[in-house]
Amino acid sequence: MVRKLYKNYFKNNVFLKMILLYSGITIITIITLSYLMFRSMSQSIVEKELDIQKNAMESVSQYLDAKYVAVKDMTIATYRNESLSSNLSYFLTHPFQEYAQHKLDQYYNDNEDKSTDVLEFLKGQLNNDADIRNLMLYSADQQNLFTFDQNKQFNMVSTNAAHSYIPDVMAQESKHISLPNVWVRKAINQWDSRLFSVRVPLNDKMTLKNIGQLLVFYDADKISNVLSSYKGKLKGNIAIISVDGGVLYDSSSQYYETSYPYADQSALYSDKSTKPADKEMYINKLISNEGGYIVIGVVPKNVISQAYNGLRNTIIMISAICIIISIVIPSLFVANYAKRTNGIIKFTRKVKNGDLKARIEDNGEDELGQISKSFNYMMDDLNLYIDRVFKAEIKQKHTELAALQARINPHFLYNTLEVIRMRAISQGAGDVSEMIYILSVLFKSLVQQKEIHLFKDELEACRLYLELFRIRFKDKFSFQIEIDPIQSLRVVMKMSLQPLIENYIVHGIRTERMDNHLSIRVLQEIGFIKVTIEDNGRGIDPQRLAQIKDSLDKPEEEGGSFGLRSVHTRLKLLYGPSYGIDIQSELDNGTTIIVRFPDMEGKGNQYV
Repeated sequence: MVRKLYKNYFKNNVFLKMILLYSGITIITIITLSYLMFRSMSQSIVEKELDIQKNAMESVSQYLDAKYVAVKDMTIATYRNESLSSNLSYFLTHPFQEYAQHKLDQYYNDNEDKSTDVLEFLKGQLNNDADIRNLMLYSADQQNLFTFDQNKQFNMVSTNAAHSYIPDVMAQESKHISLPNVWVRKAINQWDSRLFSVRVPLNDKMTLKNIGQLLVFYDADKISNVLSSYKGKLKGNIAIISVDGGVLYDSSSQYYETSYPYADQSALYSDKSTKPADKEMYINKLISNEGGYIVIGVVPKNVISQAYNGLRNTIIMISAICIIISIVIPSLFVANYAKRTNGIIKFTRKVKNGDLKARIEDNGEDELGQISKSFNYMMDDLNLYIDRVFKAEIKQKHTELAALQARINPHFLYNTLEVIRMRAISQGAGDVSEMIYILSVLFKSLVQQKEIHLFKDELEACRLYLELFRIRFKDKFSFQIEIDPIQSLRVVMKMSLQPLIENYIVHGIRTERMDNHLSIRVLQEIGFIKVTIEDNGRGIDPQRLAQIKDSLDKPEEEGGSFGLRSVHTRLKLLYGPSYGIDIQSELDNGTTIIVRFPDMEGKGNQYV
């Protein structure tokens, strides 16, 4: 199928090949450039989206670090204030009733400011930071937990080791941001999952002995306020993971109190890295060594791809428009050139078929226009040449043909009458009348002017001529003529075979033999008709045969073999160089003459 299409439409159509080649190169080039452009721009978009996420993660990290620093600043503030530091140490190392009495004594004796009171200090911290959900002091000596909730409600919870694991929990040194301990949650009845905890140890300023812990629970939902400035720009989710893998914050609210699925994968990467955790995800990670947490940003590839879907569609549309424009416009120009070229081809075919008045209608000034004008000028000159020279040459050829026929007919008449004369001398026989009758019929056929001269007419003249000599030589000579009825209706030049037969009668027949024979066969070949004249006569000497063949194409004044040369010359003049006669002969073995005629039908008397 492909081969057939190529043969029918592409093989001989150079302009279509040019269009296809150009279109293929254009399409491949535009698609390649579009793909590279899309890949580069989409990568820039991905990096931009990931940078936005990194900035959001850094903002979250700054928020957490600020809370961690704020808790540490609380302890530093107590150490800087001598009275507050002293009161804090007394508060954590004595029962609460003694601390209350101690503060009353201080107030009445020294008129001390309330700001040095530990409980007032804690209330002040609650006022300063609305993100605090619970603020707690743990006394290591008394094993009590003093708590304030966000409504500033104070509560003291006994955490004796016999009834609670809180002392063990507080004994563990942990300076990192983490999830609230479950025992602490139980003690203060705080079960909100969206909290994170900051714990700082408290030491006696004089002895540096650990006397308790400052523990703050922060509302994790407040982190969303940090991300509000990225609303509409941030893709994917951000989560905060503690050292032990707990989820401190999840912007998607899916993984609180569960194991975060990307924690293990993120642990494999270096700090501040962007990695495709799998084929469908990008992961950013930011580690805080001081706060002991990991900020993880996860964004699915399909979410980011939505950011450049519009870009992809735009590039596809622009590429398609560029392809259409870059193919259609050149194709229109090529089609115009193809049309003009086909006009030149049609013109050449008209000239080939004999229409010398044909002209190319192309007024362009480009190369095709110049070719068209050159062809038109050439045809004008050719017609002028035909009028002046070629027609004169044709008239000359017709004159030469008429002269040839004028010379052939007397020659034929002389030989025929000589035969009849010799017959009459030798026998004075009664068959002379028959021979004279045949001769009269033969002359009539030669003199008669017919519109079209056919093979059957020429062979009939040959038969009459051979019949004369069959009577002359009686049983010593015989002949045979073979032709298909279809070939008998083909047009042939008059006097094209008779001179060849006469050549045998004059030069080839052996009167001493009893089996002289001549055969004429007309055969259809591819593109032409072949007539074979074969005899068993004397034959021709090789040297003489070479001379005869050489004289066939010489002017009339040179060489002999007038009958053979006249037929050969007329055939070439009328039909072209591909036609004429060929002679094959062996001495004492006869001669074969092959005549090539065009396979054609004609009208008029131009072949007479």
